[in-house]
Amino acid sequence: MTPHQKDLRVTTRSPDRREFLRAGGVGLGSLALSWLSQREANADLHHPPRAKSVIWLFMEGGPSHLDLVDPKPLLNELSGQPLPASFQEPITAMGERGAPLLKAPRTWKRHGQSGLWASEWIPHIAECADDIAVIRSCWTNGINHAGGVCQMNTCINVAGRPSLGSWIHYGLGTANENLPSFVVMCDSTGRPVNGPRNWGSGFMPASHQGVRINGASDEPIANLNPPDGVESQRQSRKLELLQAFNQQYAATRPQQSELDARIRSYELAFRMQADAPAAVDLANESAITKQLYGMDQKETETFGRNCLLARRLVERGVRFVQLYSGTGSKWDSHTKIEANHSRLCKSMDRPVAGLLKDLKQRGLLDETLVVWGGEFGRTPMSEKGDGRDHNPTGFSIWMAGGGVKGGQTIGSTDDLGLYAVEDKMHVRDIHASILWLLGIDNMQLSYNVSGRLERPTINEGSFNQKLING
Repeated sequence: MTPHQKDLRVTTRSPDRREFLRAGGVGLGSLALSWLSQREANADLHHPPRAKSVIWLFMEGGPSHLDLVDPKPLLNELSGQPLPASFQEPITAMGERGAPLLKAPRTWKRHGQSGLWASEWIPHIAECADDIAVIRSCWTNGINHAGGVCQMNTCINVAGRPSLGSWIHYGLGTANENLPSFVVMCDSTGRPVNGPRNWGSGFMPASHQGVRINGASDEPIANLNPPDGVESQRQSRKLELLQAFNQQYAATRPQQSELDARIRSYELAFRMQADAPAAVDLANESAITKQLYGMDQKETETFGRNCLLARRLVERGVRFVQLYSGTGSKWDSHTKIEANHSRLCKSMDRPVAGLLKDLKQRGLLDETLVVWGGEFGRTPMSEKGDGRDHNPTGFSIWMAGGGVKGGQTIGSTDDLGLYAVEDKMHVRDIHASILWLLGIDNMQLSYNVSGRLERPTINEGSFNQKLING
């Protein structure tokens, strides 16, 4: 079977299931189990995977690579001076025109046996240096938050395409029929720029979209528990009746994937009543573990809880977990970057390090890919005297676990940190690399949209071999 033929076979699964739904007469639990078993059997990997799941730590707003993992001594030397002429082409939309350079007054140290550089703002993450691969040469097309966040999630800076988590759910299916395959958590009750579109399924069926849960709540998954006094048999009969109504309605409207997604969500919600309460219940976690994640301090409690929940979800088979830090573009620092980044780094540094250490001591880091970064970086030029503007032309992310070789830096920016200049990795390359580590070739996985085969990285992007070979 050719890759093209395999892609076409994959894209016919949803209609097959809709026909199956029309047949009716099958119990709610067995219906879901049968379809999920079929989905798993059809999820052919393109090569042996190194990772089984992904935890994406998304610093929304754009953290400054210049102040965290990419030291630039020249920037401090030239602070207060205009950007040298040799760096000004082709800069157009970043920073105030003629704004002077702004120093990064950090204390830099090498960490671990690898000697990886990190600033004093991330001392706990620095302790995990030998497990981390810092990619210093990232770039993107999104120059504002809406476009940048959209591209980092979907590979393009305009709306309409599936998110990376949706592609992974589509390509691999679920590893636990009683939990969502794609989960999103934010560190506040607000929402990130673009809202649910960041974890949406685009042109694919809505059933592939992410499920947002509220880790800070005593009930992270709303309406999960049945009402008091309602027996399970009664609830099951009600859901089966609702299922029958939905099947009849869906049979005459096969083009509406939203209804198909609603049917599946009811099925999943019913199954989640068995596994989800235990997955999100932290009562049995030891005080030492909670302290490791920083749940004993107010500044780190919220993101620490989300990181701990992420570990509990991936160890139960959830494929893709995305955690937003600074929900609502709080990492954006056009002014007062010292106060802004100091506060946000403190809120996430210890929880992120706790996640890496906990995964490693449980033997889960080898099979869990952890990705850290935002939608872009910050400029070396100042804005409003004490801040930095968006920088899409050169910034850093890092990866750990999931088969990635730690203790290394990949690529580089220029001497001021403005442009990526060596081993440049576009967002499409980042996505292609994540997919490759999961066993998916970004050019072989496709979805048929009105006769056109769409791929997760829009027919571009490639895996960076240095991630595994150094």
